[in-house]
This record gives sequence, C-alpha cells and structure tokens, in this order.
Amino acid sequence: MPTVDLAATELRALNQALHELSDGTNESRWEIVNPRGSHAVAVGVNAPVEIDIRGSLGYYCAGMNRRAKITVHGSVGPGVAENMMSGEVVVKGDASQYAGATGQGGLLVIEGNASSRCGISMKGIDIVVRGNIGHMSAFMAQAGHLVVCGNAGDALGDSIYEAKLFVRGSVKSLGADCIEKPMRPEHIEVVAKLLDRAGITDIKAQEFRRYGSARKLYNFNIDHADAYG
Repeated sequence: MPTVDLAATELRALNQALHELSDGTNESRWEIVNPRGSHAVAVGVNAPVEIDIRGSLGYYCAGMNRRAKITVHGSVGPGVAENMMSGEVVVKGDASQYAGATGQGGLLVIEGNASSRCGISMKGIDIVVRGNIGHMSAFMAQAGHLVVCGNAGDALGDSIYEAKLFVRGSVKSLGADCIEKPMRPEHIEVVAKLLDRAGITDIKAQEFRRYGSARKLYNFNIDHADAYG
C-alpha cells in the first residue's frame, strides 16, 4: 500500500500519480498522511481504488471523483466531492460550505455536520449527513437524494427541481417552491438503503420526513405568472 507524506511530497506529484492509475492496478489502496489542511487533495481520481487521508483538508477535496472510495479521517473545507461522478467519499468529521455541489453520481457521507449550501445544484449524487446542515442547502437541486439525520437551516430546497430531501430533525424554513411531501413506503426503502450504505445503524428510516418541489416555478404556467416576478 503506497503511503504518501504531504510534508515531504508535493501535492501536484500526488495528484498526478493518482491520475495515472488505471483498472487492474496493484496499487489499489493508498494512504495520505500529514495533509496539513491542503487544498484539492485527491481530485479527479478515475480508478477503483481506496484512499485514506489521515487528517483535515482545505477546499475541493475529492472533487470530480470517479469510482474511487476516498475517506477523510478529519474535517474538510468548502466543496468536498464537488462535481463527483461516481464512487464514494466519506468525511469522518465536519464539512464546510457547498459539500457535494453539482455532484452527478456516487455517495457522499458526512459523519459530522455540514455547513451552508450542502448539495447545491446536485444532479444525481446521494448525500448522507449524520449531523446538521446549514442554510440554503439543496438550492436548485435537480436530482439525487439528500438524507439529513439532524436538523436543517433556513431555506431548505430553495428553487428545487426533482431531488428528494429527507430530514429527521427540524427544518428552520423551506425555500421557494419546496414543500413537505408524504413519506411513502418506497421513500422509506430509499432512505433505509442509504443509511445502510453510510453505515448508520441506530437511526430508522421511518423517522424522516420528505421534502421536494411543488413544481410551480420551473414549469411556467400563466396561472402562476405572479410567482415569477
């Protein structure tokens, strides 16, 4: 298992080595130590490998991830797993703003809390947050699932499209065109599977409430013209 010490190795060299990995590599497990809050660590990985990062990071960790499983044993700055396509990213600590932004696939697990704009413009990614999320989360979220085991801040799901939001705790306020919807058996099944994938076994899917689009903003209707002003 390659171990890369970022106190002695340049970040550019690390990312280049990760970019050169291909299917069938015998270097399928990596460990990164002494990250010291570095930015853009393990971005653009496109190989079925496992990467453990021992420490906290700055912005855009694991951005554009494809197929890799990346685990951060610490907290992360803004934009973790931004535009992720597939694979899995696990943050053992907290995440700053816009975690999972524009993500198109894969699973992002945040075992602590997430700050504002979690899941902004998500396009198919699944996000599970063990703790709370901040304001304007899932703004303009188009597809995917956001599961929040704690509470949500102001303006949840503002201008949402067809992403599905599930919150176990309280929601401070809902954004424009976001409403509470019935929690049907198929939604309980979705949440149960995501909790299982995230390794969360002490919370039941039946404890969540579902939120989504009222579909009054993104499909123009002359009868609702006043809502567009």
